[in-house]
Amino acid sequence: MHINIFDSNVCLLGEGPLWHPERQQLFWFDILGKKLYTCENNQAKFWQFDEYVSAAGWVDKETLLIASETALFRFDLRTGNSVPLAELEADNPITRSNDGRADPWGGFWIGTMGKNAEANAGAIYRWFQGKLEKLYSDITVSNSICFSPDRVFAYFCDTRERKIMRQALDEGGYPTGPTTVFVDLLSEGLKPDGAVIDAQGCLWNAQWGASRVARYSPNGDFLSSIYFPTGQVSCPAFGGKYMATLFVTTAAVGKDADPNAGQTFATETIFQGQKEHQVIIPQKLR
Repeated sequence: MHINIFDSNVCLLGEGPLWHPERQQLFWFDILGKKLYTCENNQAKFWQFDEYVSAAGWVDKETLLIASETALFRFDLRTGNSVPLAELEADNPITRSNDGRADPWGGFWIGTMGKNAEANAGAIYRWFQGKLEKLYSDITVSNSICFSPDRVFAYFCDTRERKIMRQALDEGGYPTGPTTVFVDLLSEGLKPDGAVIDAQGCLWNAQWGASRVARYSPNGDFLSSIYFPTGQVSCPAFGGKYMATLFVTTAAVGKDADPNAGQTFATETIFQGQKEHQVIIPQKLR
């Protein structure tokens, strides 16, 4: 399988790739660089922020919802203007946002973590209909947030625990019943990072330090993996005209001797991803 360099800009901590279905355009973040990147007309473009930014969902053709160190905010891609929607642990200087994704109901799940990966400092929240609610506490490194195509399950992990968890959802998209282990990577010594689910319900997980994105069946069975020419792969996303291109962000932090670290990669697959869900902002907040 041929791996292409999609963008050669070096991200200290590349994360949060999002394929915007209405723009047919990839967005991604360098969390430590406090930047949002995209590629327009084969040219890289970025917006610089004054705090960490890490994840996004699409609202409409010109608007993203972005998660930052202290807030969720609406971001205008034409003007670069931001409008706050909710505070996110704004009173806690230890934490920042990390992995996040829109859910099938128009909500947005977002995880936090300590800026120095302090034990149990983070949490996972859902922002829905203008309200931010905490779903899980005592998370060290929040990751792998994604949703099954049939809207039955959410997935997430605490990278430190090395287990990807599965959570049943009710008709409104909230957790119901116990959380169960979907994939246990502890015995393999693998660290689950960002994840996305394809149209067949298979989960694709970037595994930090292992140079690979691994694909698991809806039952949690390992199916296959794709290797990338750098160790710190962080998050996959499907996009492209046919939703068959797999984009992968990586990180350069601590890898000065690796010439490929921090670049964003792409490869064509025989699989099809899901269209990313649209974030719905209530009328009262527009």
